[in-house]
Amino acid sequence: MKRFLPIAMLLMTGAMVAPVMADLILRLSTSTSLTVDGALTVGTRLGSTYAVSGNNIAVDSNGHFGTMGAATATTAATQDVGLYEINTAGSAFSFSESWTQGDAISAMGSGVDVTSGVVADMPAYGTVQTNSGGVAGTLAGTITSAGAVTLTAGGAGTNATGQFVSEITIN
Repeated sequence: MKRFLPIAMLLMTGAMVAPVMADLILRLSTSTSLTVDGALTVGTRLGSTYAVSGNNIAVDSNGHFGTMGAATATTAATQDVGLYEINTAGSAFSFSESWTQGDAISAMGSGVDVTSGVVADMPAYGTVQTNSGGVAGTLAGTITSAGAVTLTAGGAGTNATGQFVSEITIN
């Protein structure tokens, strides 16, 4: 009987344990993302600059210092060149003059072709970045009920992403 006592105690303990209860959650999620880049042009106008310096230089008797004319809303500044001469003949001299013609405002009128995404006209500024828009073309994405992801590439400037997520949670 002493041999069966541990087995009997084990059976009695097992009878007091409640049945196991668990939640089983299954989540299936699918998504596709299709994007077509838009056309873009960014321009930074270059300003006009004028500088003059020197030693032993004088303004010509019939001239003047160089000047920079005022810009308008649509035009760049203009340069009026100065007339210079050596101040003391036979002496050393140095002279430096620089001019940078700024950008006038470019006419933009025809814009972007909405079918192809091509930028039709761009500004001619000192710094310009232009990106043509994407072309959807055959861009497509599908996900079947079996989780098979099918993506079809479009034209330039497109992006297709598809995903199928299966999640099992046991609480």
